Amino acid sequence: MRLRYWTLSDKPLPAWPQLDTFELREAPIPSPAKGQALSRTIYVSLDPYQWRYKARGIDVPGQPCHARTVSQVIESRIEGLAPGDFVFNTNGWAEYGLMGEGVPRPGYMVPRKIDPAQGKISYALGALGMLGLTAYAGIILQCEPNPGETAVISAASGGVGQLAGQFARQRGARVIGIAGREEKCRYVTDELGFDACVSHLSPSFAQDLADACPRGVDVYFENVGGKVFDAVLPLFNQDARMTICGLIAHYGEDISLNPAAEEKARAEARRVRVQDLSVGDYVESWHDAFLREVVPWVASGRVRYREDIREGIEVIPDAFVDMLKGENFGKTLVRVSYDPSL
Repeated sequence: MRLRYWTLSDKPLPAWPQLDTFELREAPIPSPAKGQALSRTIYVSLDPYQWRYKARGIDVPGQPCHARTVSQVIESRIEGLAPGDFVFNTNGWAEYGLMGEGVPRPGYMVPRKIDPAQGKISYALGALGMLGLTAYAGIILQCEPNPGETAVISAASGGVGQLAGQFARQRGARVIGIAGREEKCRYVTDELGFDACVSHLSPSFAQDLADACPRGVDVYFENVGGKVFDAVLPLFNQDARMTICGLIAHYGEDISLNPAAEEKARAEARRVRVQDLSVGDYVESWHDAFLREVVPWVASGRVRYREDIREGIEVIPDAFVDMLKGENFGKTLVRVSYDPSL
């Protein structure tokens, strides 16, 4: 029996991914050693940070591209994990993968069992997983929005953005989203309940944003950078808070550049408190508290969440490129095998 996986091709890495940047290969399905388990990948998460893994040489040709995944255990030699269990793990862009002791995989994360009673198992890659914890850490823990303050969320219809804005609303803030197509802006206001949403595609984008924030900006959740940050910058109130989650507008640039440091300096010159966001800093200390608060929000519908699910391992490169271009609508996932929980 063999598995299929996507890896980087041997071609020089471009500034921005192309379809021929990746190559679909086959390999034998491995058997787990003592302290390991074999799992079948169900959902692959596609996220902007993965391109940085490739640009920085963390992903290498011949090995499966890194990704967080939801999988089902097939064979286990790990105490506490049994065949049939659903797990959050890091199989990457592959149909099967090993987890446990001695698994040499870039970006490897300790597997965590998923309870389907808490929500759809795919949510472990989104609202109830690292994505949700990212939004929670950035908005709730770092930016600390207060009732009546104005919070601006860039990439507001994306996986992290849609959650960050709704979490800010749960704290009583007035929330303004920034998105692209009109369809996305309508979703942000009509479905997610943001107070307003402006399009960065509008020729009057900067003025539109200023009009939506008549009392200035107290909290900014940064996912984009570039012209979006330039429009937010003059609106900051004194002692505003900003978290830098991502800078997708700069992902095609030379990796030696440091746009985050430039943004931080420009914002701090306006007396803004700026923090970089690394979700790994919050996993051990905040994951359980995050689930205790957010699971009821999602279950009750107080927090809504949209997924953009593509089908089949063959489409992963196309879906990845679409996501980086903003052609996705919601959290981008690829379902590579049958989901028995549905």
